[in-house]
Amino acid sequence: MEYMVWIGAAVSLAGLLGLLWCIAKVALAKRKNLSDEELRAEVQKVIPYNLGALLLSVLGLILVMVGLFLS
Repeated sequence: MEYMVWIGAAVSLAGLLGLLWCIAKVALAKRKNLSDEELRAEVQKVIPYNLGALLLSVLGLILVMVGLFLS
């Protein structure tokens, strides 16, 4: 079941990269000095990607844990 640990680590890393992308996207929007409504709209566009990346990261960690328990 060692392959499950490595797959889980890769999935978790992909989720982490997605989270970092979301942070960068919001930071760039804040630097543009947008109005409150425009900034809120930009952040709302990023929220689904943020939740998806978080889910991907959690699923990867679950795969790692299951792989470790089965090893």
